[in-house]
Amino acid sequence: MLYWLHQNFDINILGYITIRAGVAFFIALLFTLLLMPKFIKWAQKTSSVQPINKWAPDRHKEKASTPTMGGIVFILATILASLITIKFSNVYAIGAIITLVLFALIGFQDDYAKIRKNENLAGLKARTKLIFQIISALIIACYLCYFADFNTDLYVPFFKSPVIDMGIFSVLLWVLVIIATSNAVNLTDGLDGLATVPSIAALGSFVIIIYITGHSNFSTYLLMPNFDVGEVAIVAAALMGALTGFLWYNCHPAEVFMGDSGSLTIGAFLGYLAIISKSEILLLLIGSIFVIETLSVILQVGSFKLRKKRVFLMAPIHHHFEMKNWAENKIIVRFWIIAILSNIIALISLKIR
Repeated sequence: MLYWLHQNFDINILGYITIRAGVAFFIALLFTLLLMPKFIKWAQKTSSVQPINKWAPDRHKEKASTPTMGGIVFILATILASLITIKFSNVYAIGAIITLVLFALIGFQDDYAKIRKNENLAGLKARTKLIFQIISALIIACYLCYFADFNTDLYVPFFKSPVIDMGIFSVLLWVLVIIATSNAVNLTDGLDGLATVPSIAALGSFVIIIYITGHSNFSTYLLMPNFDVGEVAIVAAALMGALTGFLWYNCHPAEVFMGDSGSLTIGAFLGYLAIISKSEILLLLIGSIFVIETLSVILQVGSFKLRKKRVFLMAPIHHHFEMKNWAENKIIVRFWIIAILSNIIALISLKIR
């Protein structure tokens, strides 16, 4: 709508991506702040609360009455804010909306099944969820190939030029990136606000990277690839605003959890941002907390299967520190610090080519 006003009424300021990204941030923030209290009341009234995993530390039992599925609210706020501010002719921005919708639907199905059965492990079966994720990721990858005719080169940090043209194999990489990041954020979402701030930090980095990638002068100066992806920075900024509003209610002690409808969607969207900005490798640093959490689960499972011994007291690793009697706030804030520092390093690395 804002870009339409720019085109039809010659409101020049609304043509700038930076202005519309800022507007999208605050629209999504306000939508979330206004809608979330109503959602919390509805969730409490309908007993749409978080079933606690029986294997979780004992301190989690006091969270059993906390509403879940808050992700539906902030994803809806993101989509509404984006539709108000983006340029609809940009295929990458539309691809971003498609990513949000597809994975929010998967997360909602998983959350709804858990709530209906009142059992944390009674959501979608792992195989079923993975199949849905693969199908959705394939839709997104094929969309990029056939509608955006997207470049299939692989870029590596610190190199000025692409290292290889992956051709059709790029689809496999994109599917892997989207699914892996989606599940990594989902694993991280285990403490109040733990996944929220690292997600905001990662989105902030991608807003900058995608804006540069979509700007011919900046991308040329920094020796980065150049594609018409700048509009997606608006969608990413909208999700930042929505998550900031969500954090108001999700910080410890949480009044609401995002659920799989939020975490799976955030992760898939971060994967999409990494793909269109040619930052698939840099994503490992941008999403360092998500990588650490995922590796802790892989190490724990692998070690137990091979050696019958555990590496951590409990996995994902945030539960390990809980078992060591760290205060929940200490774990959360320290993970936030690591996430922010790693994103600063990732942004610094853009100049080193």
